[in-house]
Amino acid sequence: MASNPRIPYQLSSQRRKLAPPDGKPLIVHVITNVEYWPYEKPMPRGLMTSPHGLSPNPDVLNFSWYEYGMRCGVPRFIKALGSRGLPASCAINAGVIDVYPACAEAILESGWEFIAHNYEQKALTLETEEDVIGRTVARIGAFSGRPVRGWLGSGFAETERTPERLRATGIRYVCDWGLDDLPTWLTTSGGGPLIAMPSSLAIDDGLVFGIQTRPSDEMYTRLVNTVRTFESETDTNPRVITIGLHPHLMGEPHRGPYLDQMLDFLLDRNDTIFMTGTQLADWFESVEKPPSPSE
Repeated sequence: MASNPRIPYQLSSQRRKLAPPDGKPLIVHVITNVEYWPYEKPMPRGLMTSPHGLSPNPDVLNFSWYEYGMRCGVPRFIKALGSRGLPASCAINAGVIDVYPACAEAILESGWEFIAHNYEQKALTLETEEDVIGRTVARIGAFSGRPVRGWLGSGFAETERTPERLRATGIRYVCDWGLDDLPTWLTTSGGGPLIAMPSSLAIDDGLVFGIQTRPSDEMYTRLVNTVRTFESETDTNPRVITIGLHPHLMGEPHRGPYLDQMLDFLLDRNDTIFMTGTQLADWFESVEKPPSPSE
């Protein structure tokens, strides 16, 4: 009996030592999440409920909360990362390309790597996911002019067949399995393995602000304390710090100074390296070969 059918259990302290990229043991992966919430449908999440608990249609309040991020939060992220010359990944709903073309063009110009994040912000179903994954990857690839190698599910959700269908579409790594501080190999049936990327919910504004409604400086505080813990562990192995950002959450103006502090705190260290998803995958594959089919 196995605890995990996709990724065999292993204590982090018993993993083989991996050579850090460029000698930098703290690897930072910034993922911005740029989503399409259709105006005429129920909102994926809400800032507040409507009077008497009714579900309005259109949901103007919660749609406006989201679209504020698309209008004002995205430029703040582009400026914060671009002014520092930092690489980043962008988990993007493919629908953004057609509904918010100016936003998609600005992201393309910024040089962020595109990670497929579903077509719109809703969970996959077993019956429709093959078509949705195919359309999502094809649309983003055609727009960016580059193969799409990463996937992040809406709400980190998958079905029992998602890894196989991602692998068949050319996806190389997936960000849904946040169960380790380093990448791991994730098995699929017949199509070869995927790389499961670290995805720290503790430093993800969707959890910190969208669900836990913590104070504006909470992401910065958690980052500092995470680094303090990792400092005592990087003599054994590198550690990946994944920072998840949404334009309608960390893109709010009262949180902007703390994003700047987070980036500068990491840049001021001599043991950090910022990487995109594909750069992180390339490094991992160079130091940890995929398991053989029999393993």
